[in-house]
Amino acid sequence: MNTEQDDPKAPSPPSPPSPARVPRWYWEDFPIGELREFGAMPVTREAVLAFARDFDPQPFHLDDAAAEASLFGRLAASGWHTCAMAMRLLCDGYLLDSASLGSPGMDNIRWHAPVFPGDVLSARSTVIDARPMASKPGVGLVQSKSEVLNQHGVVVLSMQGWGMYRRRVPAA
Repeated sequence: MNTEQDDPKAPSPPSPPSPARVPRWYWEDFPIGELREFGAMPVTREAVLAFARDFDPQPFHLDDAAAEASLFGRLAASGWHTCAMAMRLLCDGYLLDSASLGSPGMDNIRWHAPVFPGDVLSARSTVIDARPMASKPGVGLVQSKSEVLNQHGVVVLSMQGWGMYRRRVPAA
């Protein structure tokens, strides 16, 4: 059996986007207390259903009748979908333009209110701590509290975590 991978004449898969962006923000650009706000992400029914089918197939994320009989009262996005949308807002808002080196993890993830198709999400992130990484002088750590809000200003998600960023000028 011959597959596209075995066929030298098959077209190559598309290349991933170039990571050649020049960072705009480094560790030094995240002072404690700084607030960043961004986003306007519409939540579509199609996206709620697609995410639920692939990752969280609970009935109240997939079926109108089941959702109506649930505590939500109507079709609701998965909390994990809300986290994924939050990540997209953070990436588009600043992470893709930063010298981000990833994150060692998130803490205190809370879903405060359901997210429904038709909602429009935005996010805000506040720096609550920042320090150089002791074991890697070229890296700084930034702890942020992020919140996702719906179009009514209701916080639907909050989370806290550390990000790692290249330093503009590593300590000597």
